[in-house]
Amino acid sequence: MRGAPVPFLAVLLALASASCSRPKEEGGPRTLRVGHFPNLTHAQALVAHRLSRAGEGWFEARLGGEARIEWYVYPAGPSAMEAILNGSIDLAYVGPNPAVNAHLRSGGAEVRAVAGAAEGGSALVVQGDGRIKTAADLRGRRVATPQFGNTQDVACRAWLVDRGFRVTATGGDVLVVPTENPDQLGLFRRGEIDAAWTVEPWVSRLELEANGRIFLEDRDAVTTLLVASARFLEREPRLAQAFVRAHAELTAWMSDDPEEARRLVREELAAETTREVPAALVERSWDRLRFTCRLPGPAIERFVRTAESIGFLKGPVDLSRFVSSPWPETRAD
Repeated sequence: MRGAPVPFLAVLLALASASCSRPKEEGGPRTLRVGHFPNLTHAQALVAHRLSRAGEGWFEARLGGEARIEWYVYPAGPSAMEAILNGSIDLAYVGPNPAVNAHLRSGGAEVRAVAGAAEGGSALVVQGDGRIKTAADLRGRRVATPQFGNTQDVACRAWLVDRGFRVTATGGDVLVVPTENPDQLGLFRRGEIDAAWTVEPWVSRLELEANGRIFLEDRDAVTTLLVASARFLEREPRLAQAFVRAHAELTAWMSDDPEEARRLVREELAAETTREVPAALVERSWDRLRFTCRLPGPAIERFVRTAESIGFLKGPVDLSRFVSSPWPETRAD
């Protein structure tokens, strides 16, 4: 594997006055605990997790022996953010809504977005039998999302409300049913849900394996961010900078060598889901995604306004500490 050098992203300038890195634990390097999901939208984590399993860790090699990585797999964003808030993990690949929500729950004290990761790869998939031709046909239907309050759940509810539907937590004109992605596929096949708003590779799996049809594709969605615990950033600023730099280099390498990146992603998804993932599925999904290391500030602001509009975020929303400043403009896609 070859690294692709990219300019260091100045995403942690706010840490310039942070406290010094704490000493290594007696007898070994620092352990970094990193969370992600078994989704293609977390491709950087999937590649790195696979290399860690093989003893060829991407991050480990670039942290100069100062840290070892422990990987944790979560079903969706709210679960990963609970782990950040309770100190179980240090960093996570996660969607913007759970990250912003956790930031606000902590009074702006705990969660920080340190880099972008993926955009696009999100879609509303409907049954392919023609029962849903227009938005109006969703009235009285059941629409699945990965988890209540996750990024796709918020996007789905906001889109429905914008089209005049009454949507509540437990009912309304359209029933939004939070359902983990693997369960969505079975329910969709059996006709027990009429549509699903989800992310890759599940979008493509619903198409290829359950005769689903793309009704709406959100190519500009901010799908995944790399976030960190503020406690970790304060204690380990130099290590945090090295991790973000390695994330940027990995993102650039994936752009340079997509075939090898897809192979590693397939192997890691198979390990995490105990199911072989066809190469055609990953390639199809890959084309709908943009892997990036920039922090899309305006897009995050728009997402926050959307979440506010449907009541997911209440009260004043102060994002001044959520991201580093200035916004990085470098993009690897």
